[in-house]
Amino acid sequence: MIRSIRRLAVVMSVLLFALMANATYLQYFAASNIRNRPGNTRVLLEEYSRERGPILLDSTAIAQSVRTNDQLKFLRTYADGPMYAPATGYYSLVYGATGIERAENTVLSGSDDRFFVDRLQHLFAGRGVKGGAVRLTLNPQAQKAAFDGLAGRTGAVVALDPRTGAILALASSPSFDTNLLSSHKPAEIRAAYAALNADPKQPMLNRPLVMTLPPGSTFKLVTAAAALESGRYTATTQVPGPAELKLPSTTKVLHNWSGTACGPNDKTTLENALAVSCNTAFASIGMDLGADVLRQQANKFGFGTNFDIPLHAARSRFPDILDQPQTAMAAIGQYDVSATALQMAMVAAAIGNHGQVMYPYLVSQVLSPELVPLDTAQPTVFSQAMSPANAESLLAMMVTVVNRGTGSNAQIPGVTVGGKTGTAQTAPGMPPHAWFVSVAPADPGGTSSVAVAVVLQNGGGAAEVSGNKLAAPIARAVMQAVLAS
Repeated sequence: MIRSIRRLAVVMSVLLFALMANATYLQYFAASNIRNRPGNTRVLLEEYSRERGPILLDSTAIAQSVRTNDQLKFLRTYADGPMYAPATGYYSLVYGATGIERAENTVLSGSDDRFFVDRLQHLFAGRGVKGGAVRLTLNPQAQKAAFDGLAGRTGAVVALDPRTGAILALASSPSFDTNLLSSHKPAEIRAAYAALNADPKQPMLNRPLVMTLPPGSTFKLVTAAAALESGRYTATTQVPGPAELKLPSTTKVLHNWSGTACGPNDKTTLENALAVSCNTAFASIGMDLGADVLRQQANKFGFGTNFDIPLHAARSRFPDILDQPQTAMAAIGQYDVSATALQMAMVAAAIGNHGQVMYPYLVSQVLSPELVPLDTAQPTVFSQAMSPANAESLLAMMVTVVNRGTGSNAQIPGVTVGGKTGTAQTAPGMPPHAWFVSVAPADPGGTSSVAVAVVLQNGGGAAEVSGNKLAAPIARAVMQAVLAS
């Protein structure tokens, strides 16, 4: 009898211990996951009972919550949802949050520790808790120019302020209406999401930040920077520029897009090689410098780094191991080189900012529920990618590209513009990607106020593909919008 009681006591003790351990786990370790689990009705009702803070451009809300008469008291709405989708993301009853809605959720929901006093004041006053606001760096005119320029194409645009790293435009095409995923009707949300997810054009893909593609001839800016920084090249250095270049230890022959030599006697200057986008010249320079030098230079511009702006941006890549032929192709932005539009905008921005790379950012201010600034972004230096003297030399070479080279469609009357075209080969039978990067103004000794990268995936669907024809006009419109604002 006593033995049985002891056994029962042991069993009950074990069960009690297990119960306590499970309660501890749920309360202290799994609480956050449970709370954030989609479909948690209690949490959802609590969140939708609060007025979520707005996402602002200057003083204009591009995302805000409006009061409703249903069980969920507030509905998230987006102004120009497709245009701002890459930045705002969505706040969904079914699928959670993306973009700034996710990255700045504690601010927008009002749960940020900085709002503790505000929450107490609202509690004692008998008012509902409100979320704080987030102000973005986007320039509305530049964003519209980028979005309109991409219309009907598949691609991305990023514009930066070279002096600070502030993101002035972040556009993706095709895009989608974020309002479709923010309704209070789960069935409609699921249907819209399924349709978007099944679309082969991938409208929900954040192309400017996560789409990595071979940058093609825009990467020649990195190769040119490495050449200048080596001390062995200047803008006037004579470099090989034959019509074709046999790659060592292979049967492969590299051609220039024109099919001709880039200068008399198969020679040209570094400046002219960039102006006419001479493949054979830059392949030769790449092999002369070596893969390690090119990689180090690329990394100084941001390749190999994950950037959080605070949205996560995919890492651009320069291959780790290359032989001579591969190095030649990598030097012209082919082989396994891949980059985001953000990364190539950073390359152009650094050249226009005396060689200094600024860390890119999308949030300019965090504000209280009463719209009092609590935190203002401070520009941060990422690296000194080139000396100021070499950056000025390369910028002058980019001006030559626009004034008398392959980038003529980026010209702006009364403004000095520097640029570089790019046409990146893809899979056999597929149109190449069309790139253009630019900076303005590009005056000697000055600092540029806007840098732009445009990429049209597989030419954006165009029959005739070139960076100058397709991408340069978009970059020009974005630059003009920034300069006029």
